[in-house]
Amino acid sequence: MNSPWPKVKLGEVLRRSEETTALHPDAEYREVTVKLWGKGVVLRGAITGASIAANRRFVARAGQLILSRIDARNGAIGIVPLGLDGAVVTNDFPLFYANPDKVDRSFLRWLTNTRGFVELCQRASEGTTNRVRLQEDRFLALEIPLPPLAEQQRIVARIEELAAKIEKARDLRCRVVEEADALCRSVVFHDKESRLIPMRELVALRSPDVTVRTDATYEFAGVYCFGRGVFRAGRKAGIDFAYRQLTTLKAGNFVYPKLMAWEGALGVVPPECDGCVVSPEFPVFQVNEDRVLPEVLDTYFRNPSIWPEISSASIGTNVRRRRLNPRDFLNYEIPLPSRKTQFRLRAIRSEVDRAKRVQAETAAEFDALLPSILDRAFAGAL
Repeated sequence: MNSPWPKVKLGEVLRRSEETTALHPDAEYREVTVKLWGKGVVLRGAITGASIAANRRFVARAGQLILSRIDARNGAIGIVPLGLDGAVVTNDFPLFYANPDKVDRSFLRWLTNTRGFVELCQRASEGTTNRVRLQEDRFLALEIPLPPLAEQQRIVARIEELAAKIEKARDLRCRVVEEADALCRSVVFHDKESRLIPMRELVALRSPDVTVRTDATYEFAGVYCFGRGVFRAGRKAGIDFAYRQLTTLKAGNFVYPKLMAWEGALGVVPPECDGCVVSPEFPVFQVNEDRVLPEVLDTYFRNPSIWPEISSASIGTNVRRRRLNPRDFLNYEIPLPSRKTQFRLRAIRSEVDRAKRVQAETAAEFDALLPSILDRAFAGAL
């Protein structure tokens, strides 16, 4: 962490909080956890005192610095937000007060999000492979660059100004894509010439075409819930799963998991998933493109308004175990737009997909911007 400012030991600006509370069996307590890579301090959940295997816990206060002994080396550091004031933590999450006469709390928060600070925490951690923990005495002995308070506040104001601009640009990009998706749905659902057609007239169920070999490796695909589409899920060796048959996906096929279709896990196979496989729990359908374009099905089934209908067509007494069988899916009717409307949708979807690819590229750029800004800020170059 090179900078023109004098360095001070963390122990000179941080003081360990020793506040604890006795736990009562019938009382409810909020527990805190710290996300990796500076993603924030969040509520882990609520739990009764009887469920906690201890008589006392440390109490977190808003504005305190908190870190995970185990994962500080992975950026699990942050500031306790106001909404978690009074929550409880174990000794694995030490808490520290910052001296307001020496360090601005927001300056400290941004500093802990830097790669340089995480590297310091890595140096303060020791142990064997699965038992690496941050050593508190070594942590407090670490040195950080610390300008005068007025300069700290100037730096914080500049960082937050730039961070707000980045977030605004990110929101605008997302809004453009959301509006484009809404346009696609409007094309499908507002065609006055559409008529109800059962899915069995539009798609055909494919049979498994792969016999699993224990000495082979397979690239699996999955389907996200909430209309987020089909994705590559990773490689698995045949010896590591029990299915004896699989189905190879082809770009343009339609697929869903029987168990989660009711929650919007349905979609058309994108080109990047062509050749991946799925288990027999994922019915795969060949789309009859003479009747319906894949873009129509993908747009229709990504619409949250129709997921309750899918849920009604699914069987099972427990909502979390409802299954959409292929027979019921094939009987499901959709409003099929005219061919003219379908090709209009294809043209629009082509532009939308191009915009999404650009958004994905710019999202990666946005993700890299803030760390770069922080590096410059704490090197005295902002």
